[in-house]
Amino acid sequence: MPDAPVAILIAGASHTGKSTLAGRIGAALNWPVLSTDGMARHPGRPWPEVRPEVAEFYDRLGDDTIHWFLRVHHQNMRPGLVRLLEDAALGNPLVLEGSALRPDLLAMLRSDRVATICLTGQADVLAARIRTATGYDGLDPGQRRLVDRFITRSQRDNDLYREEAGDLGLLSADTGNPGAVDQACTDLIAWAVARAQ
Repeated sequence: MPDAPVAILIAGASHTGKSTLAGRIGAALNWPVLSTDGMARHPGRPWPEVRPEVAEFYDRLGDDTIHWFLRVHHQNMRPGLVRLLEDAALGNPLVLEGSALRPDLLAMLRSDRVATICLTGQADVLAARIRTATGYDGLDPGQRRLVDRFITRSQRDNDLYREEAGDLGLLSADTGNPGAVDQACTDLIAWAVARAQ
């Protein structure tokens, strides 16, 4: 079927609920779910165990530089992401989620066969989710400092996703609004089912 769906792409900053939404959609459609997190290495999360180079990354670099490195890392991943979707067009459709799916890349990739959504959240919601995931209250001051730097990075990234998704007219949902995420999930599943008929 030339018009059959190829992929649903779920983008957003860390802890906006991408993996959860991808899992729901993948289970409903019986599509494989992949994450960009496993495709390339970046300093990433300073937990549960902190490698020395990760601690140094968050300790020694400024907030602007940390966020700049993240965006460069995502830019370097683009050729591999495009190849992955080209391969999916030849075989089984998939759900792909991850922070490397920047809004401008989503705008470039969306089509009759590729649906996209950008998840965003309020700064305090993201901070609370990250603190829960890290067991923040039980961390020592040095570990908390690293997590705080990661939170700042994620909040900056989230602000950029929200701004760029709005500017590009992308479908988006605020993860602080479960009803909006549920509706997006329903709509994306319906899109895939309709395209496959």
